[in-house]
Amino acid sequence: MTGIISVATQSLILSIMALGIYISYKILDFPDLSVDGSFALGGAVIAFALTNNISPVLGTILALICGLISGFITGVLHINLKISNLLSGILVMGMLYSINLGIMGKSNVPLFSYNHLFNIKISPVVLAILVVLACKIILDLFLNTGLGYTLKAVGDNPQMVKSLGVDIDIIKILGLMLSNGLVSLSGSLLAQFQGFADVNMGIGTLVLGIASIIIGLSLFKGLVFLKSTTAILVGAFIYQFIIYFAINLGIVSPNNLKLMTSIVIILFLSVSNINIFANKSTNYKTSKKRGVAHVTN
Repeated sequence: MTGIISVATQSLILSIMALGIYISYKILDFPDLSVDGSFALGGAVIAFALTNNISPVLGTILALICGLISGFITGVLHINLKISNLLSGILVMGMLYSINLGIMGKSNVPLFSYNHLFNIKISPVVLAILVVLACKIILDLFLNTGLGYTLKAVGDNPQMVKSLGVDIDIIKILGLMLSNGLVSLSGSLLAQFQGFADVNMGIGTLVLGIASIIIGLSLFKGLVFLKSTTAILVGAFIYQFIIYFAINLGIVSPNNLKLMTSIVIILFLSVSNINIFANKSTNYKTSKKRGVAHVTN
């Protein structure tokens, strides 16, 4: 039971990261590899804060701010220096590896003996729920504002938005800042929950987030009343528990974790694409029958 609660708490923390990747990957259509570095950046900043007697609340906020800066740098490289989105993310990810090492002073910093958010009187799972709900509600409210609709429009049709006189470059940078800010926040919370920060803790973050997004949106795409952010939170839970039970039941070994992640993503993508193809085929046949009937009449 303790293991399940621990996985649930970790799923909640990682769902914040999935929400961040949702902004860049799904809304902006921007494959931002810098999130791997931003996730570890959150852990590095909170490790620095706790080891220097800085309040864990302030340290977590600093991690969020550093994530925003990371996203800003990625945006500037892509927008102002005209570097491709993929390469700009890779460059920032590489820079952040060295920066994170400099912040922590070493590759791994234990945090068990320091006061942090998850060793206070509040239950870790309750605290994680509160933080996740706050992030989800704030993100939903933002996406329903004029600026939020503009952000979504830039991802769907940037040329149309640009023709309306909107500076899409600023909107893209804003989206990348929000994305990396949430990812860094998630990294700082996970470092506190697991009791250590590691310079390599961000490896595979993008794939993990994409897996949560694909699972959530594929399973609940027919439920129009369910918000995408809610579907992603559930997707993060499903993904984490699939991995947890697969390892604990001996179906796969921990060494094959990334292989299983890829297989899960392929399965859900395949089912989603097959359904889309079937719907298009049905619609085409229906429209063709209507056309024949119209000509006959």
